[in-house]
Amino acid sequence: MRFLMTTNGGGPAPTPELFAEMGRFVEELTKAGVLLAGGGLDPKGTHFSARSGQVTLTDGPYTEAKESIVSFALIEVRTEDEAIELAKHFWRVVGDGEGDVRRVYGAED
Repeated sequence: MRFLMTTNGGGPAPTPELFAEMGRFVEELTKAGVLLAGGGLDPKGTHFSARSGQVTLTDGPYTEAKESIVSFALIEVRTEDEAIELAKHFWRVVGDGEGDVRRVYGAED
């Protein structure tokens, strides 16, 4: 089962110690074959909105948004409970913040 773990902006600024600890966590997930992809996201982008056949584009960054996804990790685990436990571990490393874990459906289901 694949899950997308995301983090929203607004948490504390990362420290060198946090980067080091997160690097160890990422290495652990990579060695276990759990982490498929991950990274930070540029605050710039293009937002699409479609209504009644009309497509509207808005260039970012999106200062009006209260929450914005700033990073992600695509993981592959056996169960949703495993994904949740990995997310808990992640948040114990990071500390304060918010994010989501969502199942990814596709050819691997």
